This record gives sequence, C-alpha cells and structure tokens, in this order.
Amino acid sequence: MTQVPADVHAAIAEAKRVLEVEADAIRGIIEHLDQTFVDVVELIATSSGRVVTMGVGKSGIICRKVSATLASTGTPSFFMHPTEAIHGDLGMLVKGDVVLAISNSGETEELIRLLPSIKRIGVEIVAITGKPSSTIARTADFHLSAAIREEACPLGLAPTASTTATLALGDAVAMALLQRRGFKEEDFAFLHPGGKLGKRFLKVRDLMHTGDAIPVVGESTLMHDAMHEMSRKTFGITAVVDANGALRGVISDGDLRRLMQDDEQISRRTAGECIKGRPATIDAGELASAALQIMEQRRITSLFIVDESHRPTGIIHLHDLWGLELF
Repeated sequence: MTQVPADVHAAIAEAKRVLEVEADAIRGIIEHLDQTFVDVVELIATSSGRVVTMGVGKSGIICRKVSATLASTGTPSFFMHPTEAIHGDLGMLVKGDVVLAISNSGETEELIRLLPSIKRIGVEIVAITGKPSSTIARTADFHLSAAIREEACPLGLAPTASTTATLALGDAVAMALLQRRGFKEEDFAFLHPGGKLGKRFLKVRDLMHTGDAIPVVGESTLMHDAMHEMSRKTFGITAVVDANGALRGVISDGDLRRLMQDDEQISRRTAGECIKGRPATIDAGELASAALQIMEQRRITSLFIVDESHRPTGIIHLHDLWGLELF
C-alpha cells in the first residue's frame, strides 16, 4: 500500500483549519445582523444615485468585487480609489450617491481624510469595518460589522478571514437588494448579453432581418419576378402580401420545385395563385427559442415576423439561431 507523505497530510490539515476559520468568520457575521442591515438595503434601494465603493489594499480588491456584483444585479455601482479621489476623482460623486467604505481596521488614513468632503457633498456613507469603535465606523452614517475572532493566517498578518467575511457581507447586501428590487432572470440576462443566460433570453427582434432584407411580393406579382425576389434576398422564401400589405402566404424553394414539376408555365402565374395554407408566423417580442421550436416542429428554415395587422416586419432564418445555446 502506497504511503501518503507526511507533508501532504500537513497541507490538508492546514487547508481544513483555514477553511474552518473562514467559515466561522462568516457565521460570526450572522450574529451581528440587525436593523442597520435593513436600513442600509433600504437606503441604497431608494437612492437616486450609484453605490460608490472605496477601500485601500486588500479592501480595495473586495470593493471592486462588491461593485461588480451590485452592478450585475441591478444596482449601479463603481469603485473609486481613495488616493485618486483625494486628487480630483471625488468630483465624480453627486448627491444621491451612497459611498460604501470598506476598511478592516476602520482607521485607513486615505478614507478618513475623504469622509468630511463626502459628507459636504451630501452623500451618505455606509462603512463595513472589523472595528465598530473605529474612526470610520463612528463617522459613517451606517456601520455594518465584519468583525472576526481571528485571521486564518497562522501569523495573524495576512488578511484572510477578514476579507472573506467582508466579501460575504457585501454579497449579502447585493442579494438583499436584488430581492428588494424584484430583479429577475430576464433582468440579469439583459445586463449579461454576451453570456449563456443572455442568449437564452434573446428576443426575435434582436435577431430578425428587417426593411429591404425582407423578401416580399404582392399577390399580383408574376412568379418570374417572385423567383427573382427569392434569389435576391437569399432566404429561399418570399412573403406574399395583399393590397394592404398583410401576409397572405409564402412561397418557398420547396414549393417552387413542386410547382415547376406540375406546371411548366409557372413563371407566368401570379404569386397569389401559387400560395397555399396559412404560414407560421411569430411576434417580434417572443423569445428566439420559441422561433427555433416553431421551425423545428414545422420543419421550415425561415419564419416571418408580423405586426398586429399581420404585415411582415421581419424574417428570421434557422442560421440566425444555430449555435446560440437557447435552451
């Protein structure tokens, strides 16, 4: 039996210790949650501006992540470095914003220097610190405690459990705001158009071809000209509309081949004489996945989009939907 080296056991033991310390740090925050947390969520939810996060060093890194989470879940937010703020970026703050100042010690000099100026602008300050009696905690309008019993660093020097606890508290604020705003999957997808979820919520209007790209002819158009329209627009199909522009039917490449087998003089007939049945259509506001389902069920490669008067306003092709991971 192969023996596991002692240093491997030691590494796993240390990893477990670190994870336990950090898990305990997060559990400890739960004990500190009170009405102030509710007040902070309500303050941000009803503010007219942005959440501007500020922190230095490791706290600054946490600030960036908290801002990113807030922004992606419906709360406008950005990170402002305190040093840059001291040298002019403070002008980016406007009344109605909320500053989220993060400092484990609560005594970060760059932040303390900024607090009076921030208050003069009329911006409310929410502080997250590990020291409720610190200068930043006492100066802020609201304070959320991220106090921990110990760092996971065996030397007690590197920010570990403190940054984990602060990040978790920031996530808690963001998720409470998400719930408070009624933020849904569709909203998340709108803010993440390049992601898989964003593609799932693509609408037909986002992909359809419009204007002159739509192949369309009138009922009285000779088939010779209808074939030219089909060839020119390259969708392998054309819409056939009545005098009011409403969709009466379609003629596809497949229809055309069958018609030519039955009638050698087909080019002299009108488009209106060659349509049959009622074509499948879809509304521009429907999900692209719904268009794909219709095409697969009907075994067609193109689908027309119509308005309330049943006039063609667009066309979508199977090629527009392939590879989008809509389900």
